[in-house]
Amino acid sequence: MSKIEILNEVKTFLARKHGHFIAGKSYVDEHEARIDIINPATEECIATVADGSEASVALAAQSAHESFKNVWSKITPYERSLKLNKLADLVEANADELAQLETLSAGKLITIAQHLEVAQTIIFLRHFASCATKIEGKTIQPSLPSMQGEQYTAFTVRQPIGVVAGIVPWNFSLMIGAWKIGSALSTGCTIVVKPSEFTTLSVLRLAELAIEAGIPEGVINVVTGLGKTGQYLIDSPLIKKVSFTGSVSTGIRIGQQAMQNDLKRVSLELGGKNAAALLSDVNIDEILPVLIQSTFVHQGQVCAAPERIFVHQSKYDEFVAKASAVLASMPMGSPLDASNVFGPLSNKPHYEKVKHYLNLAREKGQIISGGEAVEGTGYFVKPALIKVDDCKDPLFIEETFGPLISVIPFEDEDSLVTMMNDSRFGLAASVWSNDMSKVFRLIPQIDAGSVWINMHTFLDPAVPFGGMKASGIGREFSDAYIDDYTELKSVMIRF
Repeated sequence: MSKIEILNEVKTFLARKHGHFIAGKSYVDEHEARIDIINPATEECIATVADGSEASVALAAQSAHESFKNVWSKITPYERSLKLNKLADLVEANADELAQLETLSAGKLITIAQHLEVAQTIIFLRHFASCATKIEGKTIQPSLPSMQGEQYTAFTVRQPIGVVAGIVPWNFSLMIGAWKIGSALSTGCTIVVKPSEFTTLSVLRLAELAIEAGIPEGVINVVTGLGKTGQYLIDSPLIKKVSFTGSVSTGIRIGQQAMQNDLKRVSLELGGKNAAALLSDVNIDEILPVLIQSTFVHQGQVCAAPERIFVHQSKYDEFVAKASAVLASMPMGSPLDASNVFGPLSNKPHYEKVKHYLNLAREKGQIISGGEAVEGTGYFVKPALIKVDDCKDPLFIEETFGPLISVIPFEDEDSLVTMMNDSRFGLAASVWSNDMSKVFRLIPQIDAGSVWINMHTFLDPAVPFGGMKASGIGREFSDAYIDDYTELKSVMIRF
């Protein structure tokens, strides 16, 4: 056993009566109901947070609006960059505390919380800090005719859109919260973050660190609560843009709600039923450790993780046998034990959803290996490999967002592309092969916003990320996000 001891700072933080974070400090409305934060490994309540009312949301939006108008939009891009980098410094200094908060509330393995979530949060904040000084317009030479010798010139400027609502899912609340904060602040916007009711704590702590970093009060606000809290936020006339990461069904509803509110801007990073294609030349022994890691990071609760595995028929039996053996050997247990590589699912509703899909597969005799719910305390399910014969099977169509992978053989690249694209989703895909001629011919045919080659799932701040089809609108990261957080203003001059 190599179990991590809970820090005293974490114990103290958990014991507090958590409110919203508005105008630089905790705000508690005693009339609001409380929501239990449940440790998915032990099913114990570790803290409570507020179920935000319309009044609390209005206060947070007003705080962000006033800070945008009077403070944040007026400081220089260089100052914004410095403060985001200072926030990254403080995340690094408090990395263990933040990682433990994520593990305790999300069931994330402590190694993943430390070396992926917190580490990437720092990297992404520094990326957004670097972008703050690189928001540019361009000069244009109009072709208007000169009637009396006058001349014309034009240019464009990008201006911050205003107050952003950042709605964050439960799987990587700290990291995705930082993506939305970094995107907003680097472009001169302010933000109200609404984290998931299951994983609120690390975002509240991040907001406190922002004040310590010198980010002015009201620039970052956090409102906690259930879905209706997010609805109040979208409906606020002070919110000019909504950035949402989560399920397709919720994203579509949010998009519709935003459009009804005077065409409020939205960017939607939604789910997927992501495909991984293993071509005929693939070396199963070589790729399997990387593919399994990519598939089951955080128990498969990653929007970009592969759920549909297409294997060339010549490699199918070998893949099934070897993948089954690897899955059966994965150490499972407490996410605070660094020797484990598989932990619990993040919350009870999702646990019940995953069990529903596993029961469907079990009834049809499709489970090749794994898939059992573990007896005892905690939301533990063994990773499952599922055989699918028809691309119309619900297990091959619906996003399960968990430790289930469906596998199907293919005969040739034409049938492979047809099956890969036979989905309403288009978030991500991967191709595994050393035959680069085939790979480069496949890339433009695959309907996905990201295509990985001999890798999957992992993101880099320099590379844009987002989906096609029902998997989303807009792009995160790189400099592509700037379009979604700024208004492009044209200026034309006669002289």
